[in-house]
Amino acid sequence: MSSNLARHFLLRDDVVFLNHGSFGACPRPVFETYQNWQLELESQPVAFLGRDLEARLRIPRVALAAELGTAADNIVGLTNATVGLNIVAQSLDLKPGDEILTTDHEYSALEKTWAYVARRTGARVVPVTIPLPLTDEASFTDAVLAGFTERTRVLFLSHITSPTALVFPIERSIAAARDRGILSVIDGAHTPGHIPLDLDALGADFYAGNCHKWLMAPKGSAFLYARPEVQGLLNPLVISHGWTSDSKEPGAKGAFGNSPFIDGLEMQGTRDPSAWLAVPAALEFRREHGWDIVADHCRALAQETARRVAQRFGLAPVSAPEFSAPQMVAMPVPRCDPLALHDALLARYQIEIPVFNWQDRTIVRLSVQGYNTRAEMDILLEALGKLVPELVQAGAVVEPVE
Repeated sequence: MSSNLARHFLLRDDVVFLNHGSFGACPRPVFETYQNWQLELESQPVAFLGRDLEARLRIPRVALAAELGTAADNIVGLTNATVGLNIVAQSLDLKPGDEILTTDHEYSALEKTWAYVARRTGARVVPVTIPLPLTDEASFTDAVLAGFTERTRVLFLSHITSPTALVFPIERSIAAARDRGILSVIDGAHTPGHIPLDLDALGADFYAGNCHKWLMAPKGSAFLYARPEVQGLLNPLVISHGWTSDSKEPGAKGAFGNSPFIDGLEMQGTRDPSAWLAVPAALEFRREHGWDIVADHCRALAQETARRVAQRFGLAPVSAPEFSAPQMVAMPVPRCDPLALHDALLARYQIEIPVFNWQDRTIVRLSVQGYNTRAEMDILLEALGKLVPELVQAGAVVEPVE
């Protein structure tokens, strides 16, 4: 790393790190705030966890809610988006024959979540195929709406997809679901800090997002949003100190005086809340360094690199630029063994980047964050230009599964 911003991060100098999208990278000042919270916790655990925690947990909720276009009482801090989406999925009163409508671009952990829920309840997961390349909002919305039936109870969509790095234009689909009495559940793992987000205006019933990715907070910081009208549908995955027996009654309060939604999900036994408490520091770091300008530079670099890869191999992109995630782009390369390509990129060029087969494509998913440089993109282009033809010529090709 050689950019001016690189000095603020803890990433190793001997790795070309092009995979911010998987787990993020926390800036040094934010990480130091995180560690300071941990030190304070250890210096007086009883005061920290027993007397002061509830008030402290509200501070990041207030700060983050202002960024996300909602009220602090509509979000709750959790360890990751998957936990939040599991809370929703496992709370809903689904019956045999009910349908969960989703797409063929979802994150594998959540595909497993809904498969588990379907097995337990007798409901059915119905994935719709989103036509590629994605070039207009209408084709996406038409595909989703065509999947609605009288049995559809849940609409589950990614806002930014993990395998294909697409920004799904979900607004009209959410509104259509509301009109039909269908609950909308949105996986926003890659969204906070990546694209503007106004949760109240979006209108989703439930929305979970990570803070450790593009907001650059420490690992273990995420949120679950629920509209006030549907918060009462949720149950904690773990029943603990914040739960009360009348939590489903109108006007009920949690054990600490907040809503059952807040207290039932936040106050759950002994845990280290330091990552969540460091979220305001991550927001401040972004403001101090003019991150909107940084993000614009990263977007331009990501899209330029994707165009260079497409020109090198003559393969069409998976979407028009306006539907690609700004700082994360899925770049198709000729079909080859993704594990072999990944390992060669790391071993021979010290490039850390995800490579996988998705449907009939081999995809290299590039993330560009403020610590990355164009010189690193040049290294990636050189590496792909050498390694992909070697793997194809060697016959290291994985045929599609029939």
